[in-house]
Amino acid sequence: DAEEYQPPIWKSYLYQLQQEAPRPKRIICPREVENRPKYYGREFHGIISREQADEILAGVEGAYILRESQRQPGCYTLALRFGNQTLNYRLFYDGKHFVGEKRFESIHDLVTDGLITLYIETKASEYISKMTTNPIYEHIGYATLLREKVSRRLSRTKNESRKASVTSEENTPVEKITSLVRRAALTQNDNHFNYEKAHNFKVHTFRGPHWCEYCANFMWGLIAQGVRCSDCGLNVHKQCSKYVPNDCQPDLKRIKRVYCCDLTTLVKAHNTQRPMVVDSCIREIEARGLKSEGLYRVSGFTEHIEDVKMAFDRDGDKADISASIYPDINIIAGALKLYFRDLPIPVITYDTYSKFIEAAKICNPDERLEAIHEVLMLLPAAHYETLRYLMIHLKKVTLHEKDNFMNAENLGIVFGPTLMRPPEDSTLATLNDMRYQKLIVQILIENEDVLF
Repeated sequence: DAEEYQPPIWKSYLYQLQQEAPRPKRIICPREVENRPKYYGREFHGIISREQADEILAGVEGAYILRESQRQPGCYTLALRFGNQTLNYRLFYDGKHFVGEKRFESIHDLVTDGLITLYIETKASEYISKMTTNPIYEHIGYATLLREKVSRRLSRTKNESRKASVTSEENTPVEKITSLVRRAALTQNDNHFNYEKAHNFKVHTFRGPHWCEYCANFMWGLIAQGVRCSDCGLNVHKQCSKYVPNDCQPDLKRIKRVYCCDLTTLVKAHNTQRPMVVDSCIREIEARGLKSEGLYRVSGFTEHIEDVKMAFDRDGDKADISASIYPDINIIAGALKLYFRDLPIPVITYDTYSKFIEAAKICNPDERLEAIHEVLMLLPAAHYETLRYLMIHLKKVTLHEKDNFMNAENLGIVFGPTLMRPPEDSTLATLNDMRYQKLIVQILIENEDVLF
């Protein structure tokens, strides 16, 4: 459990190498250089040759100067002494200094980071190439014994931990566990809807020493040492991120909103089978709106729909969308449609869009149905389940056609462009595909019992 858990022994070899790396030594120009760029200091030596730079830096490991190129005036070079030779790098400035992908506030930081990287790659190139071959990721947090301990603890204190998370985050058992074990505990204990989700890695600058949660090795450098998953907080080397499984367990504290959030991310963060917006809106509509004339076709007031959106973003599944607050059911229907429109990846994903359109063009009804069924199987699990649930609901809407005047074709016209959008933002493609979008949704509604 949380108290008994012992963190892994992080591998310190690369950290020790970083501590041993040469320190930067700025060689100041003894004379005042005319036309020195304002963003360079006294380390700028003006227009000098590579040979002159080599003489200035000779014998001083970590020494550096800046110079203007003789061959290309206006272009600047960082000359750096490392490994008993002078290395020359084309230097750029766009508000920050850089020679590669990383951008630095100062030349001193750039050189410090460069010397660390050069030293580690020189001393440990073979070690680095093998870092991903025996990762702790496959053991720490996923070992059977540890997993059982965490599950038992969370099972015993399920209600208490939920209360604690509201009153004091420090009391939540999960908070005391590393992100690896946290994900294992959630997977084993709470997360019944174990949809696959890739990590949302973004380059990150870590303050203070950090170790990779995949390979357990130190993440070296001054800035942009690795990547962090913005959904679950997993920290790994950039090269290790290619090997991490699609097992992201989003942390609710990192999910800032409900609308405009990736569908799979939202359901995994809230531990629900479908987005809670879909469940809440459909539950409300089926309770009091199935006979409403023009349901989904008649628009509610835009300001009120935005209010519902803000309520979900602010309160999640606690949002009050009852008749006492929003008596017009068209507001709730509008909020549901807006949720689908705002998804960064539509319910019918960009990857499957063209396959659905091609299936819709098949003339033979039986073959068309079979083709649509095959494409449905390609949808991510959370998208498939959301679409299935929506189609069951829309089928119920059509059963009240005498009152609401909404049949499968009418609903196809409304939901076609809402549920599927072409990958390329092309007005012409959208217009050409509209009849097929409508047809796909119509077929899904009419055959939901067969297709799902």
